Amino acid sequence: MGMGVLAHDGQGGLPPDTRVTQTHGVDVSSHQGSVNWAALWSSGVRFAYTKATEGSSYKNPSFAQQYNGSYSVGMIRGAYHFATPNSTSGAAQANYFADNGGAWSRDGKTLPGVLDIEWNPYGASCYGKSPSQMVSWIRDFLNTYKSRTGRDAVIYTATSWWSSCTGNYAGFGNTNPLWVARYNTTVGALPAGWGVQTIWQYTSTGPTVGDHNRFNGALDRVQALANG
Repeated sequence: MGMGVLAHDGQGGLPPDTRVTQTHGVDVSSHQGSVNWAALWSSGVRFAYTKATEGSSYKNPSFAQQYNGSYSVGMIRGAYHFATPNSTSGAAQANYFADNGGAWSRDGKTLPGVLDIEWNPYGASCYGKSPSQMVSWIRDFLNTYKSRTGRDAVIYTATSWWSSCTGNYAGFGNTNPLWVARYNTTVGALPAGWGVQTIWQYTSTGPTVGDHNRFNGALDRVQALANG
């Protein structure tokens, strides 16, 4: 995701064994191009998120191969949207996402869409917004996405960005699953409002393509999130 080329909360490393069974996943974007999904499946990857859109004009040119390819080999898959809160409204971007790969269906293999909200790769880290303005933008996106799909979107972020740019707002933890990025051997502190992460992105330098993630539960929990 966007954090693959930006700052992170920690350094590279593989997560230690945990008491809760973890399910291995990846996320990919146009940077990975055509992905060998069969090889990823053989390596133990069981879920995947693919970048669909950014802002309200960009579409990942590799989306179809990545999104459909992961599904075809048996993975549970989903799509994510890279937010640019300084360009258009949260509602506009949620609608663009839902129209261009971010929709959801109860087929047992499609995860709810993700709002990727993080450091701005093009300018000011918080996109020129105050914490209250950022929270309002995020809420606008989440409400619109739910009205379009019937699902609460997953929020992908890093604790340090969330603290700085939302004032460590705690109001989404009861509704929106957390996907936290921290490249270290432990997940570390979480943003306010979440007692546990649903997904942990722990490295962008794994043995296979894409960023690597651990779903905080066995495969049946991934399926449960897909089924809603």
